[in-house]
Amino acid sequence: MIEIRPFSSLGGADFGWLKAKHHFSFGHYRDPARMGWGKLRVWNDDEIAPRTGFDPHPHRDMEIITYVRKGAITHRDSLGNEGRTEAGDVQVMSAGTGVTHSEYNMEDEATTLFQIWITPDVTGAKPSWGAKSFPKQAREARFEVLAGGRAGDEAAGALPINADAAVMAATLSEGQVLRFALPEGRAAYLVAARGRVTVNGQALGPRDAAAILREDAVEIVAGEEAELVMVEVAA
Repeated sequence: MIEIRPFSSLGGADFGWLKAKHHFSFGHYRDPARMGWGKLRVWNDDEIAPRTGFDPHPHRDMEIITYVRKGAITHRDSLGNEGRTEAGDVQVMSAGTGVTHSEYNMEDEATTLFQIWITPDVTGAKPSWGAKSFPKQAREARFEVLAGGRAGDEAAGALPINADAAVMAATLSEGQVLRFALPEGRAAYLVAARGRVTVNGQALGPRDAAAILREDAVEIVAGEEAELVMVEVAA
């Protein structure tokens, strides 16, 4: 089963400094049919105006992954961590027993990013934060795991998370094909960060999503240069 979820169908909010689209119920947007996909609970497509951002606020027992698409985001938290994550790179915050953080766009241009929340396998873990640069050349026509908690993910260079899940990305040139198998009992949620592709023959436009379940083989074909981000979780 592949369900295409056009960008135009997403819920959203516009606070002036923040323009957000929600793939799943979040904040004031609620859709009982879109409460999550397996352990994937939140996927927000955010645009943050220059010199603005999220003031300090708390979280607990959630794996929060930020994939920066344009610009940069500056993180500070109650653990003493501080860092700037640029376009194409990733940061992970494991909220665990509790952490307070802020996320600011300190740049002179708008920052766009995907904010992804995954429910952890265990509650009450020690909170942590980390960030890493992932050169896009390493993910041409293949999915590179950026953050993961499956066996072997951290050893392969992914940022660790406390969940049997993985956040991955790929780039495709026009006409390139990417194939992958979705193991039994797993689900995937794929978003075209940019570009147009087909997923098992179904069209996916820029920032559209494909919710994938019970598909032994998935074939993605790029109609133009494309960048893909995908989360794999237990179904």
